[in-house]
Amino acid sequence: MKTDPIQDDRGTTLRMPAVCFMALAAAFGTASIYPLQPAIGEVAGSLHASLAAVGMALACGPFGYLAGLALLVPLVDRFAPRTVVSAQFGALAVTLAVSSVAGSAWLLGLVVGLIGAGSSVGAQLSSVAGRFAEPQRQATVLGVVTAGISAGILAGRIVGGWLTDLISWRGTLFAFAVACAAIAVTSRFVLPTVTGSATMGYLATLRGLPGLHTRYRTLRLAAGRGALWFFAFCTIWAGLPVALSQPPFSYSPERIGMYAFAGLLGVVATRISGVWTDRVGARRVITSGLVLAIAAAAVLSVFLSNTVVTLICLGLFDAGLFAAQVANQSAVLAIDPAAPARFNSAYMIVYFIGGSLGTAFGAAAVGWFGWPTTTALAAMAIAIAMAITLTTSRTGSTHRPAPTSTESEKARVG
Repeated sequence: MKTDPIQDDRGTTLRMPAVCFMALAAAFGTASIYPLQPAIGEVAGSLHASLAAVGMALACGPFGYLAGLALLVPLVDRFAPRTVVSAQFGALAVTLAVSSVAGSAWLLGLVVGLIGAGSSVGAQLSSVAGRFAEPQRQATVLGVVTAGISAGILAGRIVGGWLTDLISWRGTLFAFAVACAAIAVTSRFVLPTVTGSATMGYLATLRGLPGLHTRYRTLRLAAGRGALWFFAFCTIWAGLPVALSQPPFSYSPERIGMYAFAGLLGVVATRISGVWTDRVGARRVITSGLVLAIAAAAVLSVFLSNTVVTLICLGLFDAGLFAAQVANQSAVLAIDPAAPARFNSAYMIVYFIGGSLGTAFGAAAVGWFGWPTTTALAAMAIAIAMAITLTTSRTGSTHRPAPTSTESEKARVG
């Protein structure tokens, strides 16, 4: 069967098998930050530490991820993707192996922070997809890679809990280390070898990331609405375990964890939404996804006692927001197709901050206001994001021909 090549303007070919490998790599890279979350009790017992101490250690992962978005993602604009991604997976393999022999909570926290930074490789790979995909298929390719990221978020917890029962938490981390080492080697042979075309210095690029939001309206709008719906997403998923662990449900952690399987529908949605973004434009896909997510949140607020309805609505909720994310991110990557990583970095930092606030808010909000009010507040955040989309004249539809870097600077500043 003939594969359809995806080429950049220098003739470098990125074939669909390579795109699928990128999705797999993004899944493993993203998953590496999550495997210990279901095993927090076993980790605490093994290290003779309190649950609070281990919880603080695991919380270093998201902070490391945020640092990785700022410091590491822009590197693929400067160096060959195969070099950057291979090196980062090699570093991930080393840090995962070190974490598997950590003897204290503070050392575990230090290494988990480094793992979090390395797990930003998923954002690097999405930037590579934006740079090397044909303009008319950019969102399709991005959807494949983003599906891998989404799968990693889901599978990291599920596989982590399963492997911990089989080979202990230390064995789990070592298994992830071996997988990352294999991906590091494969990346050297699969990913593009073209050196990045960025002309701005690395430190200047880092200093310029905040200013991109001021200069580029497309980025500013995309980051704002993305942060709102990721806040809502994390609010729902952080609040759900709290609601289900309390009366009248009082479910076990194992049963609560099974609700994560509903997220599989979101993984499928990322793949489909990329194709539709290329066909009908980002704005329509974003709007449709947000409408679906608002409706699902409304039903979740009143049918939590019905497991089947809850699982269906969680799946639709994830599908709507993941679809919107692919369309939204494709608009960001199209700002400067020759060097998309700095824009992706600037976007993902704001997006992740919104999610972090949602995670902190969601668990507390259920205790403060109850589950129905918490879901209503999440739906309100999504509604604001949709209002931003509907009241702005341009979302950065990706089915138009992509401009050159110079044209992007002239057309989108201000």
